[in-house]
Amino acid sequence: MEPVTLTTGRLRLRSVGPEDTDAVYAAAQDAEIRRWTTIPSPYLPEHAHGFTHEMVPDGWALDSMFTFGIFLAGGELAGMLSLTMHAPAAAEIGFWGTKEHRGRGYVTEAALTACRWIFTERGVDRVEWRAEIGNHASRAVAERAGFTLEGTLRSAISNKGVRRDCWVGSLLPSDLGLPSTAPYLPGPGR
Repeated sequence: MEPVTLTTGRLRLRSVGPEDTDAVYAAAQDAEIRRWTTIPSPYLPEHAHGFTHEMVPDGWALDSMFTFGIFLAGGELAGMLSLTMHAPAAAEIGFWGTKEHRGRGYVTEAALTACRWIFTERGVDRVEWRAEIGNHASRAVAERAGFTLEGTLRSAISNKGVRRDCWVGSLLPSDLGLPSTAPYLPGPGR
């Protein structure tokens, strides 16, 4: 599929490309991004080049990963968000915010916007969020976006060659007042 652009009152979510390589490289120098995400560390210029020239365009072309740069109205990169397809109606969200723009709600706003899009335009019925235990910033974004924390998975993330436990949560279309493509029958007590 061709990349799409999504907008909010404060943000423009669009695919990143060659023109964004330097901004992606600069943002990925942040120790917090490298610590909590699976990007290479150290993050070299060739990593940013491969991401913006190959990985992002290929994900869109193959309908396998929809990656959005989170840009402010003035064009400055405020973060990154990806929705990776795991099954025909399920995706996993991943995100990070740039150091200078954290704490302003940009990533939460982007996550809600991207999830509404994937629910309504791609027929997804579940978006899963995972973060290594201890990544409280990611957990706060997920909770503010309406994700339901479902528990802890042991050894479910591999980050830089080390297996790690993670939190897992989900967002369903009904959490945002949207219809699902298939009926959902919650278990007892829900």
